Amino acid sequence: MLRKLGRLFVIKTRFEAYLIIFALALGATARGSQYLVEYPGWGGRLLFLATTGAVFLAGAKILDCLKYEREAKEAEAAAETEG
Repeated sequence: MLRKLGRLFVIKTRFEAYLIIFALALGATARGSQYLVEYPGWGGRLLFLATTGAVFLAGAKILDCLKYEREAKEAEAAAETEG
């Protein structure tokens, strides 16, 4: 039962990854806009850029991991057919 529940939290497709990245971006921009109100001027702008920049880094990592997992599955399947 826990294994079935755990599979809900695994990103399997690029579409799911894009949905998660979109949700991260929405949260980051909401938090960034709060920073602009709390810290007017350059400080707020820099914090806003930091929150959105973190989404870019996380999104790239998520997409890279999907690519590497797919390549590992393909290599494993190829090794099974050869052996």
